Amino acid sequence: MCVADVDEAWLLAARHLHATGVFAAVSASTLQAAIKTMDLMRGAGRSVSFDPNLRPSLWATPELMRNTINDLATRADWVLPGLEEGRFLTGKQSAEDIARFYRERGAKLVVVKLSSEGAYFDHEGGSGHVPGFPVSEVVDTVGAGDGFAVGVISALLEGHSAPQAVRRGAWIGARAVQVLGDSEGLPTRAELEQARL
Repeated sequence: MCVADVDEAWLLAARHLHATGVFAAVSASTLQAAIKTMDLMRGAGRSVSFDPNLRPSLWATPELMRNTINDLATRADWVLPGLEEGRFLTGKQSAEDIARFYRERGAKLVVVKLSSEGAYFDHEGGSGHVPGFPVSEVVDTVGAGDGFAVGVISALLEGHSAPQAVRRGAWIGARAVQVLGDSEGLPTRAELEQARL
């Protein structure tokens, strides 16, 4: 895919774009398409979220991956790195410093995923930590990060506060690791309501 494949009218019919570092890493042309979609949506006043989702094998060098991913993050409103990703990308060690790094570069909300420990968030209204949800047995971690993102983004788009959104993300991420597959742990609307999330 390339910039010419971006259907602007179709894209702008949406109110939010979620981007990840994977699509951008596939080729030079997909990187340009990713930049185009993020800039187009943000320029039109739509919200944009970004999960670095690092795939080192897709990049020529670690430095290129770091620089490109950090550039993409500056094009997003909400940035969702994992702790280890954030350490690599920013050179900072703590979740607080990682969040500050992206906030200083324009992110309105940064959520640093802390695995079983939950997540740290920093946004215009303040910062805080949301604890993880207990899991009796981890079956498969595939899809946990995506489930977390689904929870945070969907809650924010529904008008929930940042702490409420991060709590929903942590809950869905915990569900995801308890089943095989990358989307089998996603809840129904009824399950969300039952959990009061």
